[in-house]
Amino acid sequence: MFPGFTSRKRFSDLSEQEVLALAISSEEDDARIYRQYAGYLREEFPSSARVFDEMAVEEDGHREALIKLHQKRFGDVIPLIRREHVSGYYARNPVWLIENLGLERIREEAQAMEQGAERFYRKAAERTQDADTRALLGRLAAAEAGHDKMAGDLEAKHLDEDTRSEEDQSAHRQFVLTWVQPGLAGLMDGSVSTLAPIFATAFATQNTHTTFLVGLAASVGAGISMGFTEAASDDGELSGRGSPVKRGVASGVMTTVGGLGHALPYLIPHFWTATIIAMVVVFVELWAIAWIQKKYMNTPFMRAAFQVVFGGALVFAAGVLIGGG
Repeated sequence: MFPGFTSRKRFSDLSEQEVLALAISSEEDDARIYRQYAGYLREEFPSSARVFDEMAVEEDGHREALIKLHQKRFGDVIPLIRREHVSGYYARNPVWLIENLGLERIREEAQAMEQGAERFYRKAAERTQDADTRALLGRLAAAEAGHDKMAGDLEAKHLDEDTRSEEDQSAHRQFVLTWVQPGLAGLMDGSVSTLAPIFATAFATQNTHTTFLVGLAASVGAGISMGFTEAASDDGELSGRGSPVKRGVASGVMTTVGGLGHALPYLIPHFWTATIIAMVVVFVELWAIAWIQKKYMNTPFMRAAFQVVFGGALVFAAGVLIGGG
């Protein structure tokens, strides 16, 4: 394939029939996306699910109107053309990527879907010289703008202030249970438990390369152990803590990060420079953990700071004493 060659067709090269076919397939895709969102949200956020159900029905109505227009002007055979066939056409994010990011992110994506479609149709209408095509694109843009307003009307209908507040609180609670709690536990374990072996090795050998290898092994090993332990400890069905895979990933990754934070400075060949930087990193890590506990777990900051910083200082001192002895 020659550089710059693409199998996609430019929007400016589409016929009016192809533009109409593209609008039909896009409306069909959007309705399917909204139904997937509704299905994903139905159990925990039934009011928001009803919003997306009605938006899907509205998209179906627009698609049917477009099909009737196509039948009237071009017949029953609709050309097979989709977003991915057209260069520069607005894209949709994968549903699996958005739904994993929570309720508010799904709401934002739905709004962006409608706004992106409206902008595209309006810009396309400005560029075309054909009056009929321009009128068609203008109607499509107005339809998309109407969808955006409809979404707001549906939210007002199904999501009163109390309901929305309850759903937002539930989404925040689920985020904390699935990501923050296991991630915080991993960060604490990785940051604190690796202090003793890393600094004991550092002061015993005063060899930065050996210290780094010990720190790397301790961090990765602890991350793997914490990740599997978290995933196997609770399937989330009864506790409501969410997917064990997500929790395992959060715990394992943050455990590794917590240990690597004060292991990476030992890539510096000068012992005392590396050790001083590692100590500063430890200080920042421990205070960051205390801040996260206050923000997401509602733990009083001074109590969190005392527990984390004091406990970390004891483990650090143990490592230094053991290594220095």
